Amino acid sequence: MSETETKTPENGWTVRIIDQSGATEDDMVEEVRGFVDLFHANAFARAYVRDSIERCRVPGATDREVLESWLSFGESAEVPQSGDEGWKANTELDEFVSTPATPMERDWRSIDPRRLIDEDELEGLLDGEDAEDDASRPEIIRH
Repeated sequence: MSETETKTPENGWTVRIIDQSGATEDDMVEEVRGFVDLFHANAFARAYVRDSIERCRVPGATDREVLESWLSFGESAEVPQSGDEGWKANTELDEFVSTPATPMERDWRSIDPRRLIDEDELEGLLDGEDAEDDASRPEIIRH
């Protein structure tokens, strides 16, 4: 089944954040909900893990040391109910560990669905006159 054929779960796509340090009983830190589609959820999970690995990287560390640090203290992410179409950390882990990420590659915050604005929240944000003038219109991410 391809990504475009993957059936959207009843409550939408979710990314599960997993604490690898064992600090929590079930290793789950949180579930992030509200992704537009599976592509969005996969991109978020990938960037989240990429950022977590970079937070575990220290100057001069070998690839093995970075990996061990991440496995001990980092956070992973997965897209439950995505089957084979969901992004998996283990598919890119070697590359992530051996190649430091750019700021854009680790910017999960910019695609976090919790930052998106609902259409209902827009009411009153723009007055009638300004809504016609694109130069004065604030950039809004809609879902």
